[in-house]
Amino acid sequence: MARIDAQDVKRLREETGAGMMDCKRALEEADGDYEKAKEIIRTKNLASHSKYAARTAEEGVVEAYLHKPDPTMPAKLGVMVELNCATDFVAKTERFQTLAREIALHISFADPVYVERDHVPQEIVDKEVEIYRKQAEGKPEKVIEKIVEGKLNSFFAERCLVDQPYIRDDSKTIGVLLAEASAELKEPVRVRRFARFRVGVE
Repeated sequence: MARIDAQDVKRLREETGAGMMDCKRALEEADGDYEKAKEIIRTKNLASHSKYAARTAEEGVVEAYLHKPDPTMPAKLGVMVELNCATDFVAKTERFQTLAREIALHISFADPVYVERDHVPQEIVDKEVEIYRKQAEGKPEKVIEKIVEGKLNSFFAERCLVDQPYIRDDSKTIGVLLAEASAELKEPVRVRRFARFRVGVE
């Protein structure tokens, strides 16, 4: 994999307005090809989403979902999620409220731990990297780095909500789902926090 230059990440962010991590991932996916990375960002609607990302998102809704496989029995699993936008006008739309319900449903099944990568404590990331490097011992350093990167991305995709494949369409992540909604509604749309409760489990 090509080395990703920090200046390319910065330049891509300035040209597209996409988030720093989105730019880095696009460059990694494009194997360092700058123009291809720009196309990846456009394809995933991340550039459109980023136009509104700088706006404050202090409005929104709190959505709750109770999982009841048997309607005659009490729920044993519940989720609450706070989905934010910039205006109460958007918060009241069916599109926004449906998205909040879908994300709450997704959380109930996918069981994320964090909203996004930046929320994972650094000591946990460092510990995972240490484990992956030990597992790859004996291989060339370049191969080890690639293995560590791949396993770390899988770690984030399992535990971070915005990196998880959407349960109804695994061709897109929750992050892409949020970006599409933001581009459509012309406001920042982001998950601030969530809580998932299961009876008898801390």
